[in-house]
Amino acid sequence: MVEVRLEHIKKTFHVKGKDVNVLKDVNLDVPDHKFVVILAPSGEGKTTLLRIIAGLETVDSGKVYIGGKVVNDYPPKDRKVAMVFQNYAIYPFMTVYDNIAFPLKIAHVKKELIDKKVREAAKMLQISDLLDRKPSQISGGQRQRVAICRAIVKGADVLLLDEPLSNLDAQLRTLARAELKELQRRLKLTTIYVTHDQVEAMVLADYVAILHNGVIEDFDTPINVYKYPINTWVASFIGNPPMNLIDGKLEKDTFKFGRFSVKIPKKIINRITRKTSRVIFGIRPEDITLNGSVKGKVEIVEPLGSQTLIHVNAEGTLIKLIIPAIKLFKSGDEISLNLSSESAALFDQKDQKLILKR
Repeated sequence: MVEVRLEHIKKTFHVKGKDVNVLKDVNLDVPDHKFVVILAPSGEGKTTLLRIIAGLETVDSGKVYIGGKVVNDYPPKDRKVAMVFQNYAIYPFMTVYDNIAFPLKIAHVKKELIDKKVREAAKMLQISDLLDRKPSQISGGQRQRVAICRAIVKGADVLLLDEPLSNLDAQLRTLARAELKELQRRLKLTTIYVTHDQVEAMVLADYVAILHNGVIEDFDTPINVYKYPINTWVASFIGNPPMNLIDGKLEKDTFKFGRFSVKIPKKIINRITRKTSRVIFGIRPEDITLNGSVKGKVEIVEPLGSQTLIHVNAEGTLIKLIIPAIKLFKSGDEISLNLSSESAALFDQKDQKLILKR
């Protein structure tokens, strides 16, 4: 079992005469053999957290556990962790073979064993035919595999990935994501991947950790984080466009805002974990349908190809919905919306937290 656990991790940097608390109190449990994505906007400390796990950064306080052992005082080489950097950290003057073999050579492993391990790993990652090439002669996705291959021969139990797809073009990123997910399943490595890309998080992760303001705001499966975010900040961060958040009042099974009333499905009412009348009603744009009780006026129409994003003003409340492109609307059109959805979420206005059981 190679679990990674972070307990109350704190990290402060001294920048231009000021202390900047990057990580305030990070707690995270990464299960054995799972693919966990740490998702956060730029500048939130994602890479710092990864470097702390790898032993490349020290902590001000808190504990890092790998395989049940506290490794705060372990140097990087003793943590059985491999890190794939954003630029892959591949030596351009070396062949693919020598790049993969490099950590074994510096560890003074016998030449015969190095050759065996390099070729076994290359076969596993389907890059055996690239071993004699230089990095400049292979694609970005292949360079990624070289970097992961080097981690495998090193004998790592934990694989850390620092936005390794960010340098690829959009089409190649799509292919590389699928390849990386399948590779992780085959290797069964405990994997931690950091990114600011929501699509990558949703596609790759067994679990998503949302890092914000120095703490883990949410940690769950991608579908739970998307459908039932733990608070309104996560709701507004996840999704493009993000979840609609509407202030109002909950009366039994009816949500009221302005002069509008929305019937809340019984499935949602039965999952409410605490009683409060002042709530925030959250609904994803794709869960809104037409011909309902909420009337408004179309302000903006954004064609997205197969779908259309529409901005609707319902007496001062801006609501976004996504509909099939075959339905045509233009600015100024009157429209009626149905917000009664079993995929809606409810938050307490007081603390902005989800009041539904996931």
